[in-house]
Formats: sequence, C-alpha cells, structure tokens
Amino acid sequence: MLNTNLKHLETEQEVKEVLENNENVMVCCGRMGPMCVPVFSVMVELEPTYPHITFRDQDFDIPAADFIRNLPECGLFRGLPFTVYFKNGEVVAATSSIQSKDQVMEILDREFGKQS
Repeated sequence: MLNTNLKHLETEQEVKEVLENNENVMVCCGRMGPMCVPVFSVMVELEPTYPHITFRDQDFDIPAADFIRNLPECGLFRGLPFTVYFKNGEVVAATSSIQSKDQVMEILDREFGKQS
C-alpha cells in the first residue's frame, strides 16, 4: 500500500465503485518514488480546494492496477506515475511522469471546471 494521505484503490471493485459513484475522478497510479511522490503531494494539497473531484491513488504493482495500466490512453507511457482523469467513468485526460501543481491544476480546471 502507498504511504500517502490519499484514499487508496486496492481492488478492482473499489476502482469500479469510485468511477460509478463520482462524476470527476483523478487517479494517480504509481510507487513511493521520486517521480510519483510529488504528484501524490500535489493531490493532497489540491483535494480541499476541489471538493467536486474525487482524488485517489493506486499502487502500480497490484493486480487491480491492471485497469489503469491497460487503458489505451496509457499504452505508450514509460514513466511513473500514470495519472488518469475520468469524467462520468470515461477517460478525459492522462499523463505520465512527474507533474507540477500548475500542470495538474490546468487539467483539473479544463476537464472538471475551476475550483470554487
């Protein structure tokens, strides 16, 4: 399990439930490494500012991460983390490797609307 202050997705059922029950979802799938930890930290920092978005992390090395790893939008990714943004259960954006706060906010604002 990842050592973050985010809620974790550990099973395929949890992935399915979060996508079915939330309109706007950001999932960061990675490890506790130098490219992933900054993205997890940005998510923790932004979570209170974006109450209309559900933020989750997922360990890249668990079986349930197959869902993210096998998305067509992630097919050419070579760097961790894989970060995927879902609207109504559909992928609207996906990035790989480290992302800054500004880069994450640009995607959140574009895909899900600006924070209140």
